Amino acid sequence: MCGRYAFGRDKHELLEEFEVEVDGAADEELRPDYNIAPTKPVYAVVSRTPKAGPKTDAEGRPVRQLRVMRWGLVPGWAKDPSIGSKMINARVETVAEKPSFRKAFAERRCLIPADGYYEWATLEETGPKGRPKKQPYFIRPAGDEVMAMAGLYEFWRDRGRPDDDPQAWLVTCTIITTTAVDEAGAVHDRMPMLIERDRWADWLDPGVADAQEFLIPAGSTGLTVYPVSTAVNSVRNNGPELIAPLAEAGEGKALF
Repeated sequence: MCGRYAFGRDKHELLEEFEVEVDGAADEELRPDYNIAPTKPVYAVVSRTPKAGPKTDAEGRPVRQLRVMRWGLVPGWAKDPSIGSKMINARVETVAEKPSFRKAFAERRCLIPADGYYEWATLEETGPKGRPKKQPYFIRPAGDEVMAMAGLYEFWRDRGRPDDDPQAWLVTCTIITTTAVDEAGAVHDRMPMLIERDRWADWLDPGVADAQEFLIPAGSTGLTVYPVSTAVNSVRNNGPELIAPLAEAGEGKALF
């Protein structure tokens, strides 16, 4: 975890929910996606000092912004962006020390909004080829509130492109994971680290260099866990039916 998640909300709802001051994704609105996989573009909320211009009155202070990033962090020192596909998650136990993440953890933290995420539980029964069957589950907040996953982001410069090329810079992100608890832990031993609303500002603040206080094991999450259709196994499938409970999908098997 976390290898797939869903976010189907309207961008304007997202801007209001996170009290975003600058829409840095004004020219790139993403469609609802119920099967978000690594390397896809995703929304992320950051706090940065915007460039001076007629559209901002930030006065040199960091402001909350919405950005579009590619899921799979590419460190600034990487030779090419292919490494990003292997860095979709950062473990909370090592994120502050691991060379790939420690600079971003100190300076570039973000919130990655989600309606919920998918995880697969291994069943005792096997399939036609003798491999254990796996049942997908959707894990989401008990209410309709947005899930704010803790993330990090980085900027990577493509040295093969000129400075004025809009593709010269690649912005990527990763999701921090922690030990799973409650029913989520019965499905898989890892889950995304979630940031509570009253701590959003501190987590995003680039002036808080020592964010060790956030690196604590998850307590009771209040998450709802239920089995969903195996249609989510294929990234080609997309739509709100993927997050429908198994009883409505009419196939598969529940673990509990």
